[in-house]
Amino acid sequence: MIYRLLADAVLVLHGLFVAFVVFGGLLALWRWRLAYLHLPALAWGAMVIGMGWICPLTPLEVSLRQQAGQEGYGGGFIEHYILAVIYPDGLTRNIQMVLAALLVVGNVVIYTLWLRRRRAARALQRTPA
Repeated sequence: MIYRLLADAVLVLHGLFVAFVVFGGLLALWRWRLAYLHLPALAWGAMVIGMGWICPLTPLEVSLRQQAGQEGYGGGFIEHYILAVIYPDGLTRNIQMVLAALLVVGNVVIYTLWLRRRRAARALQRTPA
């Protein structure tokens, strides 16, 4: 029972991490210090996907599931849980490239806004009352 709970906890943590990689820039607009956590997470996520690596959380979850008497799965977290949502049937390579470009452009826009807010806040701090 404990191994299944641990596997489920790893699954939830992994899903939250993936969501943070995708949407963390928006959180950084809300709390600017989150950018210092999001940018390394974004870099890690991009490297794992871009290099075709398996995130270390995937084999940990699979191992815990097997120790709980459940069946594991091959491949990575994205392929097993999210692939059909992110890459539905009929998705072409051109559409994938457009979606990747939108993710990058979206983060550039978000971090441009983030930098402007930070500069404006610093300027207000320097202005005498």
